[in-house]
Amino acid sequence: MDRHRKTHLGTTGCRKAIQYLRGEKVGIVRNVRAGVWPINGLRHPPAADTCGWYIWAGADLSEDPDFFVPPHVEHLAEWSSIVIPYLALPPGWRFLLAPGNEDIWYDESLLTP
Repeated sequence: MDRHRKTHLGTTGCRKAIQYLRGEKVGIVRNVRAGVWPINGLRHPPAADTCGWYIWAGADLSEDPDFFVPPHVEHLAEWSSIVIPYLALPPGWRFLLAPGNEDIWYDESLLTP
């Protein structure tokens, strides 16, 4: 069951997310850097040196194994600073961002292998 909620994570969320996840990697698609909308994010449980976040732009999520690249969290401001506050959300959460729109919801299916 999805639970939708609107939130404002703010500057404090940005600092906490970067500090907490420092040194870990995130899966992100190159088109995020190009300013494509919407921006989508989902978080699986962390594994190895990844924080569990996968972020892409546009409507399509590819199955191509090279779709995501793995920068460290502290480099995300170079890609898209708008996503940084959402990194404070725990595993199982998703977001969708577009101009004038913020949608955040819990997706329990992200927690099961």
